[in-house]
Amino acid sequence: MNKTTGGAFGLVVAAGQGERAGGAVPKQYRRIAGEALVARAARALLDHQAIDAVAVVIAPGHEALYQEACGHLPLLDPVVGGAERQDSVRLGLEALAAHAPEKVLIHDAARPFLSRVVIDGLLDALTNSPGALPVLPVVDTLKRAVDGDIETTVDRAGLFRAQTPQAFHFLPILEAHRHYAGEALTDDVAIAERAGLSVAAVAGDEALFKVTEPADFERAARHLALAFETRIGSGYDVHRLGEGNHVTLCGVKIPHDQGLLGHSDADVALHALTDALLGAIADGDIGQHFPPSDPRWRGAASDRFLAHAAALLRARGGEIVNVDVTLICERPKITPHREAMRARIAEILALPVARVSVKATTTERLGFTGRGEGIAAQASAAARLPIDNG
Repeated sequence: MNKTTGGAFGLVVAAGQGERAGGAVPKQYRRIAGEALVARAARALLDHQAIDAVAVVIAPGHEALYQEACGHLPLLDPVVGGAERQDSVRLGLEALAAHAPEKVLIHDAARPFLSRVVIDGLLDALTNSPGALPVLPVVDTLKRAVDGDIETTVDRAGLFRAQTPQAFHFLPILEAHRHYAGEALTDDVAIAERAGLSVAAVAGDEALFKVTEPADFERAARHLALAFETRIGSGYDVHRLGEGNHVTLCGVKIPHDQGLLGHSDADVALHALTDALLGAIADGDIGQHFPPSDPRWRGAASDRFLAHAAALLRARGGEIVNVDVTLICERPKITPHREAMRARIAEILALPVARVSVKATTTERLGFTGRGEGIAAQASAAARLPIDNG
């Protein structure tokens, strides 16, 4: 996140029970390709450079489900919602008010496939309008039926299907929610309409469908299969050991009788992993993005390099599936620090720890690592990216 005051904020509404979708847990916590709907929806907002912070509204008693689904994401504290969606949104807006946002995008957790293009359109529309709504034209012929019999054809001219996020300047929509609290209005644009706020229509996205019924999960899985491809990247790095009293590996400082030598903090593991992510998007290597000749990176913490590579991947609409790091050294012993390393990488990449693997091996005292002259690391990363045949 860029900042936690001012700017544009996201509010993800996940306070429903989701019973129509079936399953053992509410639909917002069910997973598609290993990630919960609510996490996908929140991450889509987080990954946009113009969104400064995101909060999620949850139902009472869903705290553990929320933590399991979203604990790896850098979100604001969750907000406990109310009995109706309108109550939940209002409570979420009240919680955001402490951060004094200028704009807010109110999004349903059940719409996981939010694109950067839709967010861009909404924010652009707010330049000239108090509110903005993504819509799709109604293309099917509409009929009105009474008691099971078709009564008439409905003119579809000027009719649209509404989606989320619904975007607003913050203070006017907060005041509207306060004023019309308790009224049965179907969405935030309906509240804006009652308050006399004009709302601009922007182009929606067919991929931004709402997961409601059990079949929608199958549709979501098909969408991922057809619209995304999995790419693999690999990385390898070596740093010499010299004078020092610690080494930094996977972002964890480990006491040692030597130190790793390099222009930055010489974290060989994060360097290899950075190259793996850059390899997955075919965007050069770490030296191209952070030249050793540049004094800005002297002594820099390597988590900056890894976070940069992850941001580049996500800017292309991608998501990291999993990462795997293997450290090659005789000393220090990695096992006592393995879980801290996994947790640190997960934090940098905003991934569940379950998607991060850290291993270690030796070369049976052969070669430079066997002689204790240096430490090597190799890494691989799997990422899911929109298919681009250009």
